[in-house]
Amino acid sequence: MQAIMFHGPGDARLAEVPTPTPGNGELLVRVDAALTCGTDAKAYRRGHPVLFRTIPSPFGHEFAGTVASVGPQVSAFESGQRVVAANSAPCGDCDECRRHRESLCESLDFLNGAYAEYLIVPARIVRRNTYRIPDHVACAEAALAEPMACVLHGLDAIDLSQGDAVAVIGAGPIGLLFVDLLTRQGQRVIALDHHPARLRAARHFGASETVLVSDNLDALHQARELTERHRGVEAVVEAAGYPDTWEMALGMVRKGGQVLLFGGPPAGAKVPLDTRQAHYDELTLKGVFHHTPAHVQRAVQLITSGHVCARDYLTANRPLSETIAALQAQASDIKTVILPPGAEPAKLGALAGVL
Repeated sequence: MQAIMFHGPGDARLAEVPTPTPGNGELLVRVDAALTCGTDAKAYRRGHPVLFRTIPSPFGHEFAGTVASVGPQVSAFESGQRVVAANSAPCGDCDECRRHRESLCESLDFLNGAYAEYLIVPARIVRRNTYRIPDHVACAEAALAEPMACVLHGLDAIDLSQGDAVAVIGAGPIGLLFVDLLTRQGQRVIALDHHPARLRAARHFGASETVLVSDNLDALHQARELTERHRGVEAVVEAAGYPDTWEMALGMVRKGGQVLLFGGPPAGAKVPLDTRQAHYDELTLKGVFHHTPAHVQRAVQLITSGHVCARDYLTANRPLSETIAALQAQASDIKTVILPPGAEPAKLGALAGVL
């Protein structure tokens, strides 16, 4: 079968590899659609200490497809069923899992290999984080469940009320999911990004205001001016993953406000902290990573119920052979659908061809 294999930073290649056979509790899934992701784009450029345990490594983690075969001891699924699986599942037994912090599970292994014709879904993920896809939902739409689950995890970490002003820094796929879900919760969203096209997308997903970030504009000041008495927003979601945007987030929030540090800067990055502001303004700084099975289940329900229009996030189709080009073009698309040979192109959303 064909698969993209990661060999090192900036080096990922299409290769012919053996089609795997499922073991006990495992599924072999034919990938019908995989999605590009900001994490994969960053991992391609600089590697990743968690995602790539061996080199060369399978690559990609947002996918949905059809069960090709089932391993021994699998009773919940059968060949021919369409499924979506998360890219991990916690053990349920370690100290962090017992504390209900499953995203921090001490043996959280990550599934990689979505950029391929087939992949193996490990037994633990089959048991805890794999779902049937109803007939009316396309595989490319169902594949949005994994990033949406991460965003739902982030939203659960902050305490918001109807009408609260929330700034979202970074209007990439994750930032747009935050804009979408915050708006649906009744918050007033201010989106910030340095790409005008992404800000247009943020408006589509419900942002009340947008601020273009550039070297010539004081985006922090502009965002504060959009709030009542210029006092700042109730909460900031940092979804860009750079030290300067983490610092910007701290300067944008009002007294008693909350800062959700969601985007991951490069390892070893440092951010200055105004200790007086953090202390006397009683700020809450919260880091959030990954998702839990409960968040994955909620994401699947939001997509399959039509509560969230997953199709609107799909802006391009590309064959498996163009995966790396798609990752390099991540700034100009929201989600590119990667299609293995023989897969049907996905129906694209309202923003296709507009960004």
